[in-house]
Amino acid sequence: MPPFARYPSLAGRTVLVTGGATGIGATLVEEFAAQDAKVGFVDIDAKSGAALAARLAGAAHPPLFVAADITDIGALEAAIDTVRRRFGPVAALLNNAANDHRHRIEDTTPERWDAGIAVNLRHQFFAARNVAADMRQAGGGSIINFGSVSWMLKQGGMPVYTTAKAAVQGLTRSLARDLGPFNIRVNTLVPGWVMTQKQVRLWVDDAARAEIARGQCINQPLMAEHIARMAMFLAADDSAMCTAQDFVVDGGWV
Repeated sequence: MPPFARYPSLAGRTVLVTGGATGIGATLVEEFAAQDAKVGFVDIDAKSGAALAARLAGAAHPPLFVAADITDIGALEAAIDTVRRRFGPVAALLNNAANDHRHRIEDTTPERWDAGIAVNLRHQFFAARNVAADMRQAGGGSIINFGSVSWMLKQGGMPVYTTAKAAVQGLTRSLARDLGPFNIRVNTLVPGWVMTQKQVRLWVDDAARAEIARGQCINQPLMAEHIARMAMFLAADDSAMCTAQDFVVDGGWV
C-alpha cells in the first residue's frame, strides 16, 4: 500500500463525523482514527455504528459512536454534547450525513421536500452553529461541508437532493465569512460518484459504469478513501489558509 500522508496536527484533535456508520462516513472515521484523532461519530444506523466502533476499539483513541437522527436537531445537539464530554471541544466537523434517495418531481410532496432538506442540508448548519463556540474558544477550527457533483452535472431524478447539495456551497461561503475572523475555516468537499457498497448495490449497473467512463478523466473507480484523504488535509493545519472553497474529488468529471 502506498505511504499516504500523516498529519501530526490531527493527533489528539477532536473530530466529529455525521453519518459515520457506513459508506464514506465510515471511511472518514477509520482514516481519522488512524491519524490518532479523537473521533466521535453520529448516525441513525445503530447496528452499523456500534460494529464500526467495536472494530476500531484498538485505535490510539477508540472512536465514540452516538446513535441519533440528525434530522432531529435536539438529538443532534445532544449527540455532539456527548462527544464533547468524552473528548473535549470539537476542533473539526465533517458534515457528511446525507441521503441521495431517488424521487420524481410528481411524487415530491411538501412533506417529502422538507424531509429531504432536513437530511441533506439543515443539519449541516445546526451542527456548525453548535461547534463554532468550541472553535472560537480554541482560536480556530475546520468545518467541512459535504456537497455533490450531481447538481453540477444537471443530474435528474432527485430534485430535493440536488437542490440541497447546491445550497451546501452557499452555506459554506456564508459561514466562512462570518466565522473567518475567529480563524475558523469552512470549505465544501465535493465528491463525485463514490463506489460505496450502497451505490454499487442500488445504482451502479453497466449503463452507470459507461457513464462514469465517459465523464471521468481518470477512468478508475472513485473510492471513499480518496474522499477521506482530502478531508484529512482540510481538517489539518496544513490547510490553514484554505476557506470558502470547493474541493472537488471526482476523477475530473465536472
